[in-house]
Amino acid sequence: MIEIDGSFGEGGGQILRTALALSAILKRPFKIYNIRKGRKKPGLLAQHLTGVKAVAKITNAQVEGDKFNSLVLTFSPGEISSGDYEFNVAEERGSAGATTLVAQSILPILFFGKGKSTVRLSGGTHVPKSPIFDYLNEVLLPVIRNLGYDAEALIRRYGFYPVGGGEIIIKSSAPIRNQSPFPINKSLKRGEARVLKIVSRVANLPLSIAERQMRRTEELLKDLSANSPSLRTEKIVDRVSANCPGTYLFIKAEFSNIIAGFSSLGERGKPAEKVAEEAVKEFLSYYESDAVFDPHLADQILLFLALSVGKKKENEISFTTSRITNHLITNIWTIKKFLDISIDLVGELGKRGEIRIKL
Repeated sequence: MIEIDGSFGEGGGQILRTALALSAILKRPFKIYNIRKGRKKPGLLAQHLTGVKAVAKITNAQVEGDKFNSLVLTFSPGEISSGDYEFNVAEERGSAGATTLVAQSILPILFFGKGKSTVRLSGGTHVPKSPIFDYLNEVLLPVIRNLGYDAEALIRRYGFYPVGGGEIIIKSSAPIRNQSPFPINKSLKRGEARVLKIVSRVANLPLSIAERQMRRTEELLKDLSANSPSLRTEKIVDRVSANCPGTYLFIKAEFSNIIAGFSSLGERGKPAEKVAEEAVKEFLSYYESDAVFDPHLADQILLFLALSVGKKKENEISFTTSRITNHLITNIWTIKKFLDISIDLVGELGKRGEIRIKL
């Protein structure tokens, strides 16, 4: 039984999500206490509880402490069962909890089943403090596909804060197929910038808001476009249906060797121009560095790389990121609780860094 202090580092839900995934894959039970102790509302909330119940169902696990606001959880997984599943973040209580965060626990597990799986997740698809669906679908999934983890996703309905009510579907294949060439090491470069995709969307709001977001983005990226004649820009401005108003801007940057993504959400009283400025600032910070992974990908791909390290002949993987985040530090600590590997982090919080993983 692995014991985990949920108050480590940022003391958020990342520890629980990573622990659930690795526990299921490695068939190692764990007990976590002080769950989300660092948050204003500690303990299990809707999206965390949905993740626990989802992983428990997929792995036929024995669980204690799986209730709202619980600070302690014991999880003992069984066999992973591939199949079709449905989980609703708002099933027991109304919530716009993030479906993408629930997916962070479920997705890695599905690749270690014995066949194909389809998971339907209901809840928030574009909500604060979580990856938006666009990032999951257009950045994370294409990148891990190169590592042999084959999955696709689609969105059936958008869900914004505070109502939620969105729906996404994830389809995965197992077992993990042969890995494609993907030389993740410190010598890997991003390569040439090829495509910049900018998406500006609104739900239940005037299209003019999305147009303002796009115009401000174009103004801020004017010099970049002028100095990069080979960079092709794709722009999407549209309206989608949802249960409540919402707006966001998403920037996807495709390079020869990697994909990066950046986003910002609108909220009541927040100008459309501010939404654009936040996303562009994040993108330019990454673009002007020579790092390979954006801050969010460095954190989210770490678990997949840690599981893959034993399959590489040299048994070592290293990569750079434009910014070290608390999520990354927390994930490294949690993964080392389950896997007997070395993960070294070179750099300071909030700055460029390098991560080295080896047996």
